[in-house]
Amino acid sequence: MKNLNKLFIAALALSFVSCDNDFDNPVEDFQVTAGTANFEKYIALGNSLTSGYRDNALFKSGQESSYPNMLAGLMKAAGGGEFKTPYMPNDIGGFTDIKDAQGNISHLGKLTLKIVGGSLTPVPSAPAAALDNVTAAGPYQNMGVPGAKSYHLLIPGYGQMNPYFTRFAKSGTTSVVADAVEQKPTFFSLWIGNNDVLSYATAGGAGGVDRTGNPDFRTYGPNDISDPALVKDQLSKIITAMKTAGATGGVIANIPSVTAIPYFTTVPSQPISGLNDATVGQLNGAYAVYNGGLARAKAAGLITDAEYQQRLIKFTAGAVANGAVIKDKDLTNLGGLGLPSYRQTTTKDLIVFTALAQLRDPAINGGTATALDDQWVLTEKEVARVETAVTKYNAAIAELATANNLAIVDTYTEMQNLKTGIKFYGQTYTAAFISGGAFSLDGVHLTGNGYAIVANMFVDAINKKYKSNLRKVNPGNYPGIDIP
Repeated sequence: MKNLNKLFIAALALSFVSCDNDFDNPVEDFQVTAGTANFEKYIALGNSLTSGYRDNALFKSGQESSYPNMLAGLMKAAGGGEFKTPYMPNDIGGFTDIKDAQGNISHLGKLTLKIVGGSLTPVPSAPAAALDNVTAAGPYQNMGVPGAKSYHLLIPGYGQMNPYFTRFAKSGTTSVVADAVEQKPTFFSLWIGNNDVLSYATAGGAGGVDRTGNPDFRTYGPNDISDPALVKDQLSKIITAMKTAGATGGVIANIPSVTAIPYFTTVPSQPISGLNDATVGQLNGAYAVYNGGLARAKAAGLITDAEYQQRLIKFTAGAVANGAVIKDKDLTNLGGLGLPSYRQTTTKDLIVFTALAQLRDPAINGGTATALDDQWVLTEKEVARVETAVTKYNAAIAELATANNLAIVDTYTEMQNLKTGIKFYGQTYTAAFISGGAFSLDGVHLTGNGYAIVANMFVDAINKKYKSNLRKVNPGNYPGIDIP
């Protein structure tokens, strides 16, 4: 009924990782200097993107290819000191002893590509070990905590809420920033705020609320969009704490757009095609009652003509790209007439990557006979809420960078550049799922190649601000995606 297998076939048609480790331009020996920066004690603060999380899990080889680990290695040539990471005990990730309210394991191991139903599909691994504690081997300088939002880094006892911090927190009452401050940093990186909006987006807006105007994070749900004023306040407090502790320099990164990552761009916004005349006749006949009800609602003045046109369900046969039928909570509630809030997706909606199972399973017929639920689609209005928040976050980050004399990494622009491709040492990386090389199998986090690209973004920002001359890394030297 629907032809979506081509999506993976096309994605896998390209090569994934360059095997050529030679630089296009040979590197001559020269003296690396820190400029006006002091890299003696570098601390990295952030969330999963800082920790090296990839393929929907935190595991050792992913941590080894984190961008802070790369930066610390480059800083050593310019007076940088020890940089320790709270490594996971295996290369699978997940925790066998942490379960959700329903009794299911909540932290699975990394995704790997498997052949499922004739197509290569990311499949989660079973977790490899119970939650461990590595505090005794600390302190650690990579303090990226998967799942952390801006305000989490300052919460005393955050380890009781997040197992990834529990593993290396100095005590049950400490905060991420408190443990960082105790190390007396001379230089820091800060990339936080992504999750303040990303959790809303990846959940398709389901169960989330835009909390703009409400700075009390104690009232927030897990998928809510954080108030931009709160995010700015929390980042300001983090920066002040690091500077007060002794950091004379630092670098802060802004927030990428959700439209730049494959989690939202892999599935076409209008994914239904290849329908035959008989199927179209059945579908249009099935939605005729709904369309008729809309006409009556319009005549009664309950909806505008614009909303009437928006909600009409109509499929076309052949190669025409049809929108998927979805439930849209932002439509006028016509439940009193027995009419659900249905419409078809347009090019301005984003269907999340995990909706593929709903779209491909003939037993579900998602998007045609069965409307996709809220969590499978980030609608046009929800996209607008996300992008508005990101714009406000980034304006605040730019202001804080200027006010505190910090280097700034414009990941928003750089990640947009991945749509058309970024070239390093003869290899081009894009945001295409799998074939682009930059993003891992979860469609949100990066591969080793991708984290190397980010490390180079940080290098450019640091060198420009502090007149240092840190070298760049070759993304081709880091791991990409394993193809079975």
